[in-house]
Amino acid sequence: MPQGKVAVITGASRGIGKSIAFALAAQGATIVAMDMDQAATDATVAELQATGAKALAVVGNVTVTADVERMIDAAVEAFGRVDILVNNAGITRDGLIMRMKDEDWDAVLSVNLKGAFVCTRTAFKVMSKQRYGRIINIASIVGQMGNAGQANYCASKAGLIGLTKSNAREMAKRNVTVNAVAPGFIATAMTDALSDKVRGELAAQIPMERLGLADDIAGG
Repeated sequence: MPQGKVAVITGASRGIGKSIAFALAAQGATIVAMDMDQAATDATVAELQATGAKALAVVGNVTVTADVERMIDAAVEAFGRVDILVNNAGITRDGLIMRMKDEDWDAVLSVNLKGAFVCTRTAFKVMSKQRYGRIINIASIVGQMGNAGQANYCASKAGLIGLTKSNAREMAKRNVTVNAVAPGFIATAMTDALSDKVRGELAAQIPMERLGLADDIAGG
């Protein structure tokens, strides 16, 4: 149970990350919310605090080591430890492979995969000394099944699953577990950008015939 634990969540200002922050806070966790959007992150933290939760906003880029180190340092300075890391930050830059630009490939792999690597490496330094930690990576079903027009996103999520498995083996001796959650198609700002036709096609692949909700993932 997260009661009394300190949870760092990336991409926490909206969507799945925000839902996870509220779910953990409801179970007694202290939340450190990291995102690049200052106003949205501050607003999320204010909402959390209004429920009586302890929460701290840290603005930074998960791909920048100095930003991540500042985030972890801020969590330790404010609350004394880091027990949980949720690597949720992610972006899409969809397009068919023959038209995909180098910068679209690089951006998605950097945020979705390198970002998780940088955050995990930094948080593990604290968790290793504590001899306790729980790291959860938000992957995706398309990292296993693929999806046309999302070569960069699928590759990043497949890589995240591989990173999860490797880190789980490496960190277990320090009582740090590493797991991945691979959601299906979830209604977030990312999927809101899709056309009604595409959203309908996605929903048709799901037995419940609807996209999942961020709360479905947070509650799972």
